[in-house]
Amino acid sequence: MSVIRQDPTTKEWVIIATERAKRPDQFKREQSPTDLPPHQASCPFCPGNETLTPPEILRLPPDEHENWNVRGIPNKYAALTGSGEAARRETGALFREMDGVGAHEVIVETPLHNQRMALMADSQVERILTACHMRYCALEKDSRIKSIIIFKNHGERAGTSLEHPHIQLVAAPVAPMLMRRKHDVAITHYDDTGRCLYCDLVAAELDARIRILFETDGFVVFHPYASRLPFETWITPRRMQPSFSQISPEDLRELASVLRKTLHGLDVALNNPHFNFVIHSAPLGDHQHEYYLWHIQILPRLTTIAGFELGSGIFINTMLPEESAAFLRKYCS
Repeated sequence: MSVIRQDPTTKEWVIIATERAKRPDQFKREQSPTDLPPHQASCPFCPGNETLTPPEILRLPPDEHENWNVRGIPNKYAALTGSGEAARRETGALFREMDGVGAHEVIVETPLHNQRMALMADSQVERILTACHMRYCALEKDSRIKSIIIFKNHGERAGTSLEHPHIQLVAAPVAPMLMRRKHDVAITHYDDTGRCLYCDLVAAELDARIRILFETDGFVVFHPYASRLPFETWITPRRMQPSFSQISPEDLRELASVLRKTLHGLDVALNNPHFNFVIHSAPLGDHQHEYYLWHIQILPRLTTIAGFELGSGIFINTMLPEESAAFLRKYCS
């Protein structure tokens, strides 16, 4: 029999239809991933092709030598750009618009065309997260910016258009409704209890134990109670940090190991699945309020989002997170 669960962080409902489910091992990709070369002559992100991208805004290590580990560049086909103002314009009784002001950037994760994050050294993942953190902290200084989303698309089913490993940042002059909703639910919880909703959620997951993959001194990795998709995975800090900008260098180093270990577990268990991950952070201007906890959400793209999900906004998940966590836990040990 199916069950309908409510996400405590959004109050949205998720249908978990276990009678439609596969066994956990049946979500593994049947076709082996195509081997990619370490360098592709036509790829704009490969070394030697730096002139094919807009001028870089970040390089690690930060020197002028030809060798680099991580590059930050503006997206050549940016959704938002730095020119314009955040003022809103009324174009009719119900119609409103504003300039597409903001930023759309790319973090090129590695010089190697075929080196996915799950198989990198922890030190390389740390460089990538350091670059993301540096750009987040730089972009949040722009008074026009109200939200910054950091995300990664891995594989065609996740929406990637370039194979070379990369992460994107979009800084917008508005806070998306999902971000606002998550924050509003967290504020309501704080008003009711005097506590952080996400801290309570982490404590409840640690108490239940059945959805935990693993934990470290600084982070907890689990499959959420109302998972939207099979193998949806969250990484949350133990310390109160509403904004990703507040993470310390020490915690960033630990996060690199935790993220790499989590992705490696998914990679081995599911045969390099296509996935998205998002770093969720508090809206800019709310960073000092202890209502929210930044976190990473990993969404493997193992099933198809179809008409019911698009029409209702309610996801149908075919696997209980207790089952997916039990299966994946042995791959993250």
